[in-house]
Amino acid sequence: MNAFMARLQSGRGYLISAIVIAGLQTLILGTIIQSRASILRDGAEVLLKTAPVDPRDFLRGDYVVLNYDISSVPVQTIAGGIPAEPGERTLWVRLKKQQDGFWTIVESSFQALPPQPETVILRSQPFYSSGPSAVENIRVEYGIERYYVPEGEGKPIEEARNDGNVAISVRVSPSGSAQIRSLLVDGKPVYEEPLY
Repeated sequence: MNAFMARLQSGRGYLISAIVIAGLQTLILGTIIQSRASILRDGAEVLLKTAPVDPRDFLRGDYVVLNYDISSVPVQTIAGGIPAEPGERTLWVRLKKQQDGFWTIVESSFQALPPQPETVILRSQPFYSSGPSAVENIRVEYGIERYYVPEGEGKPIEEARNDGNVAISVRVSPSGSAQIRSLLVDGKPVYEEPLY
């Protein structure tokens, strides 16, 4: 009888552990989904011009590789210069809407930029900086360089992208995180991202 009770209590312990682990996984997943939805719902909207991608870099799986004009940050826009010490860095870029409706870089910094009216601050993904050099531009990514499309529909989008006819509408959170809201071909929305 004692052995049976010990096994029963041991089984309850495993069950409780499994329930706690499942609850934590659900909480983490829910937080990730809510964070993305919050940016799409409440973030500042900017329209970004895509740039052609090297023709050797084809559609991989069911997503299109995206390159933006703002992915190449001019060194001349960096307030405070490039840190002398090599290391992993983050770059903040200030975007401002231009007359053609697209947003471009007007300022950047390796330190967080203060808000200004009629601008949006976008934060790059961490990247390795080797310190000051003779380059004119710094290549960065923002976490919006892939757009997933229905199977078999990527090739026409890639062709339109390489012809300069694709734009991306992005929502940016106050902390500078970005989420793709929609993909436009010739100025018309082709795909819209749902909140959930």
